[in-house]
Amino acid sequence: MKQNRFHNFSLILLFLLTTFFIACQSEKKQLKIENPLPVEFGDPYILKASDGMYYMIGTGGVTDGFKMYSSSDLKNWKDEGRIYQGNTSDSWNIANFWAPELYEKDGKFYLLFSADWRENPTNELENFRIGVAVADSPTGPYTDLFDRPIFDPGYPVIDGNLWFENDKVYLYYSRCCYKNPVESEVADWAREKGMFDEIEESWVYGVELQPDFSGIIGEPKLLLRPPLKMDDQQAEWESRSVTSGEVNRRWTEGSYLFKNEDTYYIMYSANYFGGKNYAVGYATSDSPLGPFQKADNNPVLQKNVEQGGIVTGTGHNSVTVAPDGETMICVYHGRTSETGDERVVFIDPMEITADGKLVVHGPTTK
Repeated sequence: MKQNRFHNFSLILLFLLTTFFIACQSEKKQLKIENPLPVEFGDPYILKASDGMYYMIGTGGVTDGFKMYSSSDLKNWKDEGRIYQGNTSDSWNIANFWAPELYEKDGKFYLLFSADWRENPTNELENFRIGVAVADSPTGPYTDLFDRPIFDPGYPVIDGNLWFENDKVYLYYSRCCYKNPVESEVADWAREKGMFDEIEESWVYGVELQPDFSGIIGEPKLLLRPPLKMDDQQAEWESRSVTSGEVNRRWTEGSYLFKNEDTYYIMYSANYFGGKNYAVGYATSDSPLGPFQKADNNPVLQKNVEQGGIVTGTGHNSVTVAPDGETMICVYHGRTSETGDERVVFIDPMEITADGKLVVHGPTTK
């Protein structure tokens, strides 16, 4: 009789433990975020630091620099105020502080960002370069590591992103459209339609970086660019800003690299960053410097107004992991019919499927 009671107790205990485990797993999968966040950032980037906290930075919030928000759960955010002041009398940068990213390395925190370079002897309208600042604490204050940009490729660059692997550091960036007209079937089409005389393009490059961030190693490699031919399966979504008559530029920018098993994924944004067609795609490679193959399920994040939603202009994403330590999270900006022209932050789950496809479960709104 005692054995039967013990057996029944064991079954009940097993049932309760199983139910609890399933409930915990379900809770892990169901990160509920009320999108959009009440944060007017463009180009948002979230670092989950070694202290377990999330630190979010982005374009906007302050002039001539950057501000930060912190959170323990991705839901409740504390305003940490300004963390970096640019455009000072001795700074290398003077304006247009864009696309910051935050990295923790060897007990210090590094702020990567784009800004207008003070050195501009030919008075270029776009004179962006990428710099780095450092702090002992994630909330700063950050000071410039050098009195110059990391490097000067001879053309304006923005949207720096870093990848660390085997004691090597790789820098990814976007060459601006400025003074980069490119011949393509899309450009021919636009001329024939009487829409634009030329189409300028931005391209994503990758290059190895000195471990101390002081400069590059070797020559940058071209990794991503808009399609040359109209029948390319990527051409439709990457050319919408041109084909809609919006602007004479095709962008490939806002790159973010990560690795899943043995495959490198590079996410990127295309189309006019100020318009409704801004969207995100990705490409894959077996090497951090490519060659990269664009995915056949692009774009993976785009406006949802045609499906009855209220979100447009989704783009310039980064990736972090949810508090459960497992769920991948896509962080990006967008606009809604309620927020108007201001860019606001969205956080949605993403995954890599069994067959290697990247899927973003968004955009969502509360």
